[in-house]
Amino acid sequence: MILNRVSRWSPIKAWGTRLARKVGGKKAMVAVARKLSVILHRMRRDNTDFWWSRQEGQPA
Repeated sequence: MILNRVSRWSPIKAWGTRLARKVGGKKAMVAVARKLSVILHRMRRDNTDFWWSRQEGQPA
């Protein structure tokens, strides 16, 4: 998933990488998948767009 196959860095990937060091790779992948599903559900509910980083596309 995002920890292994996506080369672009994001806050979610950074969080998952830190978590993998603490609890192991498999548990971290499940945690990242859950976090992404919650984000996607919220995006669909609110009809918002996904940004890779906080600075990208946000008004100053």
